[in-house]
Amino acid sequence: MNFSTININNNLSLRALTPEVYSFVFSNYNEEQLIEFFGLTTPEEFAKEKNRFEKGMTTVNKTFILFHILENGKNVGWCGFHTWYTDHARAEIGYVLSNEASKGKGIMSAALKAVIDYGFNNMNLHRIEAFVAPNNVPSLKLMEKYNFVKEGHLREHYFKNNKMEDSVVFSLLKSEYKPAI
Repeated sequence: MNFSTININNNLSLRALTPEVYSFVFSNYNEEQLIEFFGLTTPEEFAKEKNRFEKGMTTVNKTFILFHILENGKNVGWCGFHTWYTDHARAEIGYVLSNEASKGKGIMSAALKAVIDYGFNNMNLHRIEAFVAPNNVPSLKLMEKYNFVKEGHLREHYFKNNKMEDSVVFSLLKSEYKPAI
């Protein structure tokens, strides 16, 4: 199977995770190959990915558009839209670098630019939303770099690490978007 990719530079690319990709890899790869393909590090992460596949990537008016971030061909994280309200031309962006050695090198900044461009140009989004933990300094800097507008603070919005955590709400409208270098 040919995987659809977006080349960012010589060392960095994005690999699209479509329902067809999920079906292909879960039908043809063994558990070890799946762990490498998805860049997973724990059995819990594998179980979560398998559950995502089994439930499907689409629910009523909510679709997932995800990309693996590949550094020199190795999966180091993901970036994409995990909630896309097609009727309203808006989606929530999310991203994770799972490889510690890849952090602090500008990888997420480059990936985010490509995914934002994809959202506005290929998905015809009008609005991109982001929810960031108040103490997540790298993500807050990314929001600033790409001119996301802070809209508010949601109390106890996400359940993470066995506790409820706050979120800072950001948005970026297509008319406001000025791609960062």
